[in-house]
Amino acid sequence: MALATLKDVYIDQLQDIYSANNQAEKATRKLAEHATDANLKQALNDGVKGIQDGKEIVADILKSYNADPKGEFCKGMEGLVKEAKAHGIEADFENSEVQDAVIITQYQRMAHYAMAGYGSSAAFARRLGKQNEARALYKCLDDTMGGDKRMTMIAETGVNEKAAA
Repeated sequence: MALATLKDVYIDQLQDIYSANNQAEKATRKLAEHATDANLKQALNDGVKGIQDGKEIVADILKSYNADPKGEFCKGMEGLVKEAKAHGIEADFENSEVQDAVIITQYQRMAHYAMAGYGSSAAFARRLGKQNEARALYKCLDDTMGGDKRMTMIAETGVNEKAAA
């Protein structure tokens, strides 16, 4: 699809977010399986639910434009997922506390990618006069930011201390 208007860019970015969320959901599930800290495991499982909610919102918006949510493949998230797998799951760890610290790092990298996508798309929606869509996307952004802050708190109040011991 040629990107001739802001609406075209908006739809393209929403398709990218949908693809990114699909990939991040699977990776986050795997990270949760490997996490040992109970708070981290719960936060990752909650993250999976949040990603699913975001996917539904994005899919609904795309369908309102008769656009296929699966119309794009996000190479950016593909790279982040490969990094999460290589560094958070497959790396050789001497102890689970260190692995938990790396899992947080990898999750946060994926979350920051999602925040950029949601923020940009929400701004596009606002400019296009789609206030309800903008509100929904800003809520996805806020939820993702909340998950990121939760990970920082988990890291700073236990996981990093245990990993440093």
